[in-house]
Amino acid sequence: MQTTRERTWCAGRFWWDCARPVDADVTPLRALVFDLEALTDLDYDVHRVVFNAAFAAHGVPIAWSESRYQRLMVLRDERQRVLAELRNHCVGPECDVLVELLADEICSTKAMMFEEMVLDAGATPRPGLDDLIGDAFAADIPVAVVTAGRRSWVEPLVRQLVGEGQVETIVTRDDVAAPGVESYQLALRELGVTTDHVLALTGSTAGLRTATGAGLATVLVGADAAARDTLAALAVRTDYAGAEPLRLTACERLYARSSTRRTVPAA
Repeated sequence: MQTTRERTWCAGRFWWDCARPVDADVTPLRALVFDLEALTDLDYDVHRVVFNAAFAAHGVPIAWSESRYQRLMVLRDERQRVLAELRNHCVGPECDVLVELLADEICSTKAMMFEEMVLDAGATPRPGLDDLIGDAFAADIPVAVVTAGRRSWVEPLVRQLVGEGQVETIVTRDDVAAPGVESYQLALRELGVTTDHVLALTGSTAGLRTATGAGLATVLVGADAAARDTLAALAVRTDYAGAEPLRLTACERLYARSSTRRTVPAA
């Protein structure tokens, strides 16, 4: 335990010059692995915006607000959300046929527009993310990002969100046969670490299942989810900021206090 004199001496220097107390309840981490949704709210800030542009391109007078999109998120995929919205605006005996065709066209247009719009859609880093990334950089802890997106747009988006040179490796769908657990396995190999002393951070319950399936201790950030869907998470956070920000030491404490046994699936 630090003495008053030691605390006073450290207070006059930078934090990285002060050794941590030997009895601190932390486990030093060897790496942080984020999925792309843990960096930014991709659904609301990008996909929603591009869909609104696709509606406009087809002359459809629909523009999803964040609150409306949140209600539609209970549907499992994008096409179902488009179909549900179109059916709310379509009447007549031929409605079902029309909305099915129009939904396919809108989804196709959205897919074509996505890459050219993704960097200008207004995506911002989740609150407090910069501080955590900065902590990792200062402590020489490598950071990886995994995603099911294409490298052509993922790399520039990651640079836009966290800055140049902050991420050591990015694993995209172009790098693996099947995005998911394999993406995490490749990221760990590229970082030169195992699942021990590594923390994953994900922005969705689907990402939580994938990261824990890869044998990683995982924190869920920013996802609206029922309690039953988040039991595997070490913690569930709105963002990285707040009264108790999720900084590096907080991540190390979460890892240290985890009593969950994690098993690594066979590669």
